[in-house]
Amino acid sequence: MHILNQDVEFLEENRTCSYFDEKLSDIRYRYIYSCSTELYQKMLERGWRRFGRMHFVPECKTCDKCVSMRIDVENYKFSKSEKRVISKNKDTKLYIRPPSLTMEHLNLYDKYHRFMNDKKNWPYTPIEPEDYSKSYVEATENYAKEFLYVRDDKLIGVALVDILPQSISAIYCYYDHDYSDLSIGKFSILAQIKIAKELKIPYIYLGYWIQNHFSMGYKEAYTPFEILKNRASLNETPIWKKNEI
Repeated sequence: MHILNQDVEFLEENRTCSYFDEKLSDIRYRYIYSCSTELYQKMLERGWRRFGRMHFVPECKTCDKCVSMRIDVENYKFSKSEKRVISKNKDTKLYIRPPSLTMEHLNLYDKYHRFMNDKKNWPYTPIEPEDYSKSYVEATENYAKEFLYVRDDKLIGVALVDILPQSISAIYCYYDHDYSDLSIGKFSILAQIKIAKELKIPYIYLGYWIQNHFSMGYKEAYTPFEILKNRASLNETPIWKKNEI
């Protein structure tokens, strides 16, 4: 289906769950050709996520394991281990710019997913440039950024990040496991927290947290954080509560 510039909303029911083999999921999608900062902020507060021009939120009828979460930036204090990660990356260069597409991006993306296929049995198919562009480069509104992590003049990590006046949304991150000692995935989140503190942005949205999940459980390390307690429409008030693990 080729969509030009019209906005479309639809619900996909009984699709294979991305996180549990035995479950089905229901996902609501909104294709928004040009999403304003104001609308995007409202959607983030209600649990929506974004890849390119496609926004989505789970509406599973029989499961609520995917919990929207956001880091409480003002009250976040870096632990000793997190300070060590930051220190280890003192020579890692960070460039923040609008999303782009190069062969370095594609090669690193594929290398990361081949590794995760071996380690965690993630499905793996080499990504096509058009698919990467649709997911990460298109819809480059002013808030869309990429964080490029460079070591020894080599691209070793990419984080797709949206920076809004009241929110940072961490969309996706991939990196070179040859540099696992640098903990680039963790460093990327810590870098976003530091930037949020400097800009006085109150929340970082990390997407969905699934407690004790092998791929989605790590997010609870970034505490204090709040979780979304209801499935609010854009006309309803979202209820966020401090999480008590």
